[in-house]
Formats: sequence, structure tokens, C-alpha cells
Amino acid sequence: MTSKDNSPSQPLLDVERLLTAIRRRRRLWTAVALLGLLVGAGIAVFLPPPPTATMRVLVIHEDDQPSDAGTLVSTDVAILQTTRIARAAVEDLRSTESPEDFLETYEATPLTNNVFEVSVVGTSDADAVRRAQAIGDAFVADHVRRVQAAADAEAQAVLDQRDRAQQELTGVDGSIAAAEAGEGNPATLETLYARRAELVSRISNLTDQAEDAGIGAPRVEAGTQLVDAPRPVEYSMLTAAATNGAIGLALGLAAGLALALVLGVARDRPVWRADVAEHLGASVVASLPQRPSGPARLWRRTRAVRQRHRVAGTLARLVRGGHEPVSLLELGCARTTAELALDVATELAADRAVVIVDDLPGDGIAALLEQGGHERIRVVAAPGDPLPEERLLGVGSVGPGAAWTDLAGLGGETVLVVRAGYATTDWLHTVARQLADGGIAVLGVVLVDADPSDHSDGTLWDGLHTALRGRWPSSSDMDMVTAELPYHHENGRSHTDDMPTKRFTPVRYGDGEGR
Repeated sequence: MTSKDNSPSQPLLDVERLLTAIRRRRRLWTAVALLGLLVGAGIAVFLPPPPTATMRVLVIHEDDQPSDAGTLVSTDVAILQTTRIARAAVEDLRSTESPEDFLETYEATPLTNNVFEVSVVGTSDADAVRRAQAIGDAFVADHVRRVQAAADAEAQAVLDQRDRAQQELTGVDGSIAAAEAGEGNPATLETLYARRAELVSRISNLTDQAEDAGIGAPRVEAGTQLVDAPRPVEYSMLTAAATNGAIGLALGLAAGLALALVLGVARDRPVWRADVAEHLGASVVASLPQRPSGPARLWRRTRAVRQRHRVAGTLARLVRGGHEPVSLLELGCARTTAELALDVATELAADRAVVIVDDLPGDGIAALLEQGGHERIRVVAAPGDPLPEERLLGVGSVGPGAAWTDLAGLGGETVLVVRAGYATTDWLHTVARQLADGGIAVLGVVLVDADPSDHSDGTLWDGLHTALRGRWPSSSDMDMVTAELPYHHENGRSHTDDMPTKRFTPVRYGDGEGR
């Protein structure tokens, strides 16, 4: 024999159950995705971007290298976004706006090693174009000015070196003249002649360098320009709405799926047959689809009614085989339970009249009876002694707020009609405990809105007395097992806690050991 504590424990993270939770919350993540779509499209319609103009600037650098990784153009972008450029543009526009505020209206993005794009925001398309032109002119002028200043400084430095060499050459020429007049030492004259030749060559080189230093400025000035003149950015509300809507749909779908996943982990609401049966301590004997809503009622109603009638036939045979009233207790599916109870009563009415004790909130069963075709069925609000020719069928609820002490009056045996994913594990345990305390035997569970992918077995194989097929049919059969029962009622019938329960260890194929 094995105990419940030795049963296989559930994994900490069951992927299949998480997928089931996500699928059952499809309305949630679908609604969040649609909300994202509407928000994205609404932003494009009701919050359009301000008028914007763009332009592209080509910048020529004296130090351009094929291996440059964009450092120079990044420097140009950083210079463009300085108050010096902004101040020059504001002065060109004759605006009273501060350079700091003007900086917030434009931004630049490097495209290549020598080209960057500028986006400028204005009060109108014309104003944005005018601002972009002023910024471009200010940057080009500043860049040319900086390059020219650097070239001039380099040329001046070379000319200063040439002047110093020229002064030294003048001194050497004087020394040579003095030495020749005084018939100086030939070795000294030879040294002076060599020095003069060296200085003449150096002066010539410095003159060439000074000329070359100034050549770069015209090339930079001619090359640095606005290669793409400022133009307004065309805004298509339809395209923007489609783009923003698609982005919002994707983000909303991701957020909805994440929320459904978190809820599936955090909220312990059993969905599968095996889980519901385990927590209620009773076998799932039938499954019903959820009542179709919306357009689905047009093509799914007939199938749902047919399945409900089939389950009602099964429950009707159960009621006929019992010796005391049976009740249907709902948990999260009052409307379905009312319809199922009426179908069961219709099946039973073929034998004798049926009295339905309606303890459901509202008047669901009474409203259904008004549709006609149920002459041998009547509904009462409180339990009482039925007539000998009448059969009693109770209908109630075990949801939050249920009157537990009144449930016994609906029937000593019950079938629970539970909506999958409605109640938490703790509440299922509460229902099982309250029914056991009230001496109400749970014959089985009808699971409503079962997941289509659920192929688990909802039968409790270690509690056969709670399954429909394990119900003791008559008091005469009790004589055969009285000796095995530790407690039994005087009339020979017993409740759930009176029945012997045998637990069998299943055979594990392959190793011959029980699990």
C-alpha cells in the first residue's frame, strides 16, 4: 500500500500546464494586443509628430583616412550640437530664442565617415526648412573657418621658421664676405659655404611647405556643403497608423502573453481533470463545453445541447439507481448547471413527476420552465417532503458565500458541476471538506469548459467509492461487506467516509516495480 504523501510530486514548472493557462487566457492577451493596436494607431492619429525638416551635410576633412571608423564625423556631430552653432543659427534667423532652447529642436545622426543627417523641428514645414538651412549654413561656415584658421596657423609657423633661417643665412653671407676680404682660412670658408648651401635649401623647402599649408582650405571650403538641401518630412497618417498599430500590436501581444504566463504561475486554479479530481477527492465523470457566446452560438449551440443531453442521461440513470435525493451543486457555472438540472429532470419526468429544489441565485430554472414543454416538473424554493409519486432533485451552489448547512437538505448525495479554472486549489479543498463535514457523498464531478488538450484521466483509482461506477447500488449489497466496514448507518447505507478505500500500486512497465 502506498500513501498520498508518496505520490509523485508535481514539477515546479510544468510547461504543458503553462501553455494550457496561456491558451485559456486567450481573451486576456488578445484584449491586451488589441489595446496595443488601438493605442499605437491612436497615437498616430491624435498625436502626430511636429513639422520636421531633414538635410544631409557632406564634410571634408584634411585628415581623412580610409581606416577611419567614423570618429571625425562623430566630432562634427558633437560640434553641430553646441551652443556656438545654435547661437550663429539663431542670429541668422533673427530669433529671440535662446541657443539652449534652439538646441532642443534639432539632432544629427552620422550616416558615413563624411556625411551626417540633421532633423529639425519647427512650428510649420516652412519654419522647419528655414531653421535647417540656418543650422547648415552656420555649421559649414564654422567648419571652413576652423579649417582655414588651422591652415593659416600652420603656414605662419612654417614662415616663421623660414624667416629665422633667412636671418641665419644673412649672417652666414656676412661671415663669408669678411673671410674672403681678409683671406681667411680655406677650411673655414669651406664650412661657411656648406652652411650657406644648407640654409638656402632649407629656406626653399619651408617656402614650399608654407604654400602647401594654405592649399587645403579651398578644397575643404569647396567640398563641405549641404549635399541634400533641407526639405519637409512627409507625414502619412495612414502609414503611421499602420506602423504604430503593428508595433503596438506586437508589444501588446508580448505583454499579454507575459501577463498570462505570470498569472498561470501565480494563480493556482486547476484546469485539468486529474487536478480537479485530486483536489475535490472525487472522480470527473463527464465533461461539458462552455456555453457558446457571441457569434459562436450560431454553429456551436446544437453540439453543446447534444452533449448536455448526453450527460443529463447519464446523471438521470444515476438518480434512478439511488435511494435518496441527489443534488447538483455548481461552482462557477450557474447557468449551465440550471440547464443541466432541467435536462436531468426532463429525463426523470418520463417515470414520475420531478420536484426541483432551486437554491441557485436568481430564477434561472424558473425562467427556463416558462419556455414550456415541462408539464411534470415543478420548482420550489425550499426543500420539503415530496409526494410519494414525485422525485426530488436539488440544485445549489458551493461558491463563495454558500450556506453549507443547508446543502444537506438538497440531497444526501451530490454531483459537483465545476467550471475548469474558476476556483483555486484552496477553495476546492474547502468544498470537499465542507461536504464531508455535512455528510454529503460526492458521486462525481462534471467538468465544464474542459481544456481540449486535456487528455488526463480524472478518475481517482484509489477512491472507487466516489466514482459513479463504484456506487453501492442497494442496501442488500451492504450485507456482503458489513464486516469490512468500520462504521455504517443503521439503515445499512454509508457515506463517503464510511467506505473502505484500498490503494493499489500501479505497475511500472519495464522494471516491474511499483511507483
